[in-house]
Amino acid sequence: MPVSDAFHIYDTTLRDGAQQEGLNLSVHDKLAIARHLDDLGVGFIEGGWPGANPKDTEFFARAKKELVLKNATFVAFGATRRPHVKAADDVLLGALRDSGAPAVTLVAKAFDRHVDLALKTTLDENLAMIRDSVTHLIAEGQRVFLDAEHFFDGYRHNRAYALEVVRTAAEAGADVIALCDTNGGMLPDELSQVVHDVLNASAARLGIHCHNDTGCAVANSMAAVAAGATHVQGTLNGYGERTGNADLVTIIANLELKKNTLVLPSNSLREAFRISHAIAEVTNVSSSARQPYVGVSAFAHKAGLHASAIKVDPSLYQHEDPASVGNDMRMLVSDMAGRASIELKSQELGVDLGGDKELIGHIVDRVKEMESRGFTFEAADASFELLVHEEIHGKRPTFFAIEHWLTTVERAEDQSIVTKAEVTVTALGKKIICTGIGNGPVNAFDNALRTGLKQLYPELEVLELTDYKVRILEGRLGTGAITRVLVETSDGKGEWNTVGVHENVIAASAMALEDALTFGLLRQGRKPQ
Repeated sequence: MPVSDAFHIYDTTLRDGAQQEGLNLSVHDKLAIARHLDDLGVGFIEGGWPGANPKDTEFFARAKKELVLKNATFVAFGATRRPHVKAADDVLLGALRDSGAPAVTLVAKAFDRHVDLALKTTLDENLAMIRDSVTHLIAEGQRVFLDAEHFFDGYRHNRAYALEVVRTAAEAGADVIALCDTNGGMLPDELSQVVHDVLNASAARLGIHCHNDTGCAVANSMAAVAAGATHVQGTLNGYGERTGNADLVTIIANLELKKNTLVLPSNSLREAFRISHAIAEVTNVSSSARQPYVGVSAFAHKAGLHASAIKVDPSLYQHEDPASVGNDMRMLVSDMAGRASIELKSQELGVDLGGDKELIGHIVDRVKEMESRGFTFEAADASFELLVHEEIHGKRPTFFAIEHWLTTVERAEDQSIVTKAEVTVTALGKKIICTGIGNGPVNAFDNALRTGLKQLYPELEVLELTDYKVRILEGRLGTGAITRVLVETSDGKGEWNTVGVHENVIAASAMALEDALTFGLLRQGRKPQ
């Protein structure tokens, strides 16, 4: 059960969040996300609209058998009965009754123009639809919430009717009436005034459901809570139609860390980073690096001035301890770096510079010089660590030397594209000529290099190139521009990133791949030559 019924965290990722452009969830995906949400400790998980489409119908059928929730209450979503139809005879209400969900959220029109133009019925009949639907489902043993759709637009157009929708639902027995900023056009000061007015004009328990079209979904949700709402709806990572819904992760962290309001089971907030990114993996929608609290850049520091202060006390440039949400502080190495940045970043990577000012100064100068040529180390920790080792020991960790390489791309008569690479490499006193094919010259080069080196370093078998990014740095030069390549590599236990820069994209890729394999061998415990 939720921490307390006094305050609700209500997640609608599986319904409203799934309406995001490019986000397509299978039934298996929805089950996996529901389990993650339950692990986070949200109070309610809205599963979708049973009966409205085959996928949601199948999801609810499987959820009955497969979904065992430790913290959350499972909720079905649907509409009030149709005009001039008995609630007991309404097909969609029947699907809600049969869904197996202990709670139901009904959406109802709170904007008089929508009643006229969309429902094509009278204002009185709309109120009757709300009253009949709520009382019927309660009589069937389900807890009922009501989403007052387009409430704030309706309030502006016809305050009396919007308030009557709230009163009717509350009198019929709805536990919560969520005021929906469906078009996402509200601002916090205006919204809080409306919530305050509705609370004074009715005995209803109010919730809030915000969209982010003004960039204020989280702020609007917080303003509603400050005005007296005790039920907050949103989605994990702010997924949703158009610009998205209110991000529940940010709202929860704000409530617990800024308002000292416990809304999740004890210590669950420390799982926020892990769960946010786990759900992003399921949705196949990349997490925003700048997402508050749980973005990988949320506690990342680049400016040398900041690093100097953080070295004294991290709270001087951090509003919260990153561990409170399961995140980490990160130091970024760039041409803005000072001594403190380099020293803190090295400590983060497990390399002790011993406070050697001359050594640290050399590293700072080297980083700034290389970044002036197009290198970037804030996204290539492994290349930076190799550079630090080189400065400490006077030479770069080396397992092999690439002496020569050749790549060819040929379109055959049957229109197929054939890409080959030949690499001559020296390792452990042996010269090896290795070849490889691939779906492009970089892939072929990577395959050739690994094929040859695995004879001497079988540890490379577990390494896998997991990401490859190319950026043109000097667009004014057109096809002759400087190219930066970033490569991500994994050994199944972790990932690391390396960088290469050159006028030729294959040469830049070769640099990044050489660093990637060198760092991978260090991780495997091999001693450099």
